[in-house]
Amino acid sequence: MTKKLEKQRQINHCSRDLDVVSRFYEEKTMKKRHHTKFIHVGQYVAEVDLDLIDTDEGWSPYISLDDARKLDDIRDALKRGDTKSALQRARVYTLTAVAI
Repeated sequence: MTKKLEKQRQINHCSRDLDVVSRFYEEKTMKKRHHTKFIHVGQYVAEVDLDLIDTDEGWSPYISLDDARKLDDIRDALKRGDTKSALQRARVYTLTAVAI
């Protein structure tokens, strides 16, 4: 390959990299805050700690995908009556009726 072609390839490669970088979106400010969520299933209530994410966007606050999966796993465990696995990720309480 000639030196002229090699130089042209380097210029083209650099300009493509700049095109990709210019398409990135501006970084948004995100703040996390602690929140406690209660899940009620049958006679059990689970108290789950998670982080709410606040942004300047319209759908704020929201939770992370990991926290959403955590809530689903705990809810599924309580539906199965598997309090042992629910206790690994949350505080679980039993509800009792005061009066009937």
